[in-house]
Amino acid sequence: MFISFEGTEGVGKTTLIRKIYDHLTAQGREVVLTREPGGTPMAEQIRSLLLSVNHEEQMSNDTELLLMYAARAQHLEQVILPALQAGQIVLCDRFTDASFAYQCAGRGLSEAKLQVLNDSFVSRMPDFTFWLDAPIELGMNRARARGALDRFEQEKVTFFEKVRMGYQTLSERHPERMKRLDASQAPEQVLTQALQYLDSV
Repeated sequence: MFISFEGTEGVGKTTLIRKIYDHLTAQGREVVLTREPGGTPMAEQIRSLLLSVNHEEQMSNDTELLLMYAARAQHLEQVILPALQAGQIVLCDRFTDASFAYQCAGRGLSEAKLQVLNDSFVSRMPDFTFWLDAPIELGMNRARARGALDRFEQEKVTFFEKVRMGYQTLSERHPERMKRLDASQAPEQVLTQALQYLDSV
C-alpha cells in the first residue's frame, strides 16, 4: 500500500507519519518512511535547492515545478516502486497532490503542465492520502516555533490560503482516495482519526 500525507505548513504531517509508522511496524508490517521532495541522495540535493532562501536569483515557478518532478522521478524509481514491488507499505510525506496545491493553486501554473508531467513521469499514485487540514495561521505559528523558515514557509498567508483551497479542490475530486483530518486537534486525536480510516481499508 502507498499512503501519502498532505497539507500546508505546520499541520503535523511529520508527527502523524511517524506515529503511523510506529503503529504499523509494531504490527510486524514492513514499512518505508520517505518524503518529497527528497527520499534519495540525489532528490535530497534537489530538495535543498528548492527550500533554500539563499539563491542569488529568484526561482521561476516553472523551474520550481520541474525540479519537483526531477526529484519525484528519481524518488519513484529508486525508492517507492521497488518498495511496493517488494510488498512493503510506503508512507510518503507529500506527493503529486502537493504539486497541484502549491504550484497550480498557489503559484497559478496551469493544470495542463502538471498533467503532462504526471502522465510522463508518475506511473503510480497513492492508494490512500491523508490531508491534514488546519487554519493557516495555526499552522504558520507552529512552523515558526520550529525555527528558521524555508523558502516556502516564508510565503504570505494569501499564498497558503490558495494552497489550502487547492487541497480542498482535490478532496472534492477524489473523495475515495483523499481523507481530510482535522489537524487543529491534538496529535493524539489526529492519530485516532487516521487509524480509523486505515482500519476501514
